[in-house]
Amino acid sequence: MGASYHQFCPVAKAMELFDERWTLLVVRELVLGSERFNELRRGLPRMSPSLLSTRLHQLTAAGIVRRVTDGGDIRYVLTPAGRDLEAVVDALGAWGSRWTGRLGDEDLDPKLLMWDMHRHVDRSAIPQDRVVVRFAFTGAPRGSRRWWLVITPDEVDVCDVDPGFEESVAVTADLRALTEIWRGERQWSEALRSGAVAIDGPVTLRRSLPRWFDSPLAAKSSG
Repeated sequence: MGASYHQFCPVAKAMELFDERWTLLVVRELVLGSERFNELRRGLPRMSPSLLSTRLHQLTAAGIVRRVTDGGDIRYVLTPAGRDLEAVVDALGAWGSRWTGRLGDEDLDPKLLMWDMHRHVDRSAIPQDRVVVRFAFTGAPRGSRRWWLVITPDEVDVCDVDPGFEESVAVTADLRALTEIWRGERQWSEALRSGAVAIDGPVTLRRSLPRWFDSPLAAKSSG
């Protein structure tokens, strides 16, 4: 818990928990389906493991999160009180999409972008049993420019090393351009025409690839 505001206002009481750095973003990850510590870390790549542990402990103590142990498997799941925060997270996201300004260069993060894209793949739109998409980002830091998504009917894996499968289609993109597409600020068609994004592969895959990804951020932006 953060410091008390000593006010009876429910907003003040809620903020005693949520005005600490990273707390609500941890809730965001839990709302989006991350349950294991390493999954949470991948959705919060710039948060230290020790601080993540602290925030999970605080959320558990506050009755927002429940720690579930099954043998060696540890999961963090939202309680009913935590689930009620989904509307808060959605509302903040919609407000942020509408009213916050242009992203700074320091806000662009290929790790987070790939993690978010991998969990919002419409697997029913994939035209074959397994599709391997290679992403190459121009303007990204060295060491985080190449990524792969391995998509099957049952799961989607995100890899920062070559998974060893034959690539089905390749996307070369300016990191800012693809981030803006994901946020709903730019259209695939415009980015392709301008050359900010290029898709290489069989024509059927090239044409259908934009429909494979269903960004909740784009929905908030358009709403």
